[in-house]
Amino acid sequence: MPALHTLFMNAISEERNLQVSRRTLLGTGSKLAIGGTAAMVAMSSPAFARLVAAQAFTDDLDVLNYALTLEHLEYAFYRDGLAGYSADVFDDGVYDNLIDIRDHEDAHVDALISTINDLGGTPVEEAEYDFGYQNAAGFLAVAAALENTGVSAYDGAAASIENVAILNAAGSIVAVEARHASYLNLINGDDPFPAAFETPLSRDEILAIAGPFIVG
Repeated sequence: MPALHTLFMNAISEERNLQVSRRTLLGTGSKLAIGGTAAMVAMSSPAFARLVAAQAFTDDLDVLNYALTLEHLEYAFYRDGLAGYSADVFDDGVYDNLIDIRDHEDAHVDALISTINDLGGTPVEEAEYDFGYQNAAGFLAVAAALENTGVSAYDGAAASIENVAILNAAGSIVAVEARHASYLNLINGDDPFPAAFETPLSRDEILAIAGPFIVG
């Protein structure tokens, strides 16, 4: 059987239909960069230790299904939301970029499901959602909130991952989520890169933010 990391990254590359080689994908996804010496100091702090303890993940499958829960939510948001809008309600080029983001989230869902299945787990299913926006501006505001939350979720869960291959693959996803967040911050009139380091959030903190969107 191919290595788990290979299966994961191949699924992402196939779904995105990117014109890059498999070697490039595997090479650029080889490490989860978390910010150098300052970040390593933060990882040794009591606050970080409490954050890790708060995750309460049972194993890597639990982490993967946690990630899948969030990716289901994000993909459904773009899939269903963009179906109700046309390009002319956004500034030039924004709709096309949102379509790309939607397709990235779809690829993340497929890759996570494939990986969970390969590990003998049962992937969580998509839920029913209510995102509460009323217009295109509201859609963009929710999109930015979801992407920024997703980055903090991956950063918070990373320390609980035991399998290095899964950690590497998660790093390749969170980097793309951060690009989404930066772009959406920018088009919402916010700072695209507001801090030198991201703030990892615990599972409870993330579910308190994302939970109200889940209605069934």
